[in-house]
Amino acid sequence: MEKLKIMFLCTGNSCRSQMAEGWARALKSDVLEAYSAGIETHGLNPNAVKVMSEAGVDITNQKSENITDLLHIDFDVVVTVCGHAHETCPVFPANARIVHVGFDDPPKLARELAEKGASEEEQLDAYRRVRDEIRAFVEQLPGNLEENPS
Repeated sequence: MEKLKIMFLCTGNSCRSQMAEGWARALKSDVLEAYSAGIETHGLNPNAVKVMSEAGVDITNQKSENITDLLHIDFDVVVTVCGHAHETCPVFPANARIVHVGFDDPPKLARELAEKGASEEEQLDAYRRVRDEIRAFVEQLPGNLEENPS
């Protein structure tokens, strides 16, 4: 059976899309060929690496990629995981289907918590919550793609 080629797209390919790629590789590598990219590249977020490691998934070898670097791949599905990426998603060749599943932005949540005096641990909890929400989404792949039309 041919694997479904899926790309998780976010603004900077530093956190949410990286977590989604990591979960897809860890949980669904038998049915998915997973990639992630960003409209821009912001580098791998160290807190994303930390909370994924806590959950037993190592994403340290993943790198922040720009979407233009992956346009040569014929994706079956592109999942936009943030509003900005969904709004600015380029047109993909072939039959790539765009599916939007938005997740909160952990760095933004952590910044807002820090401004209110939250501890580092409380800030990391924002990353953990989103990590777990992304895991729940990925666990249902590819079936839940039919439930989320673009």
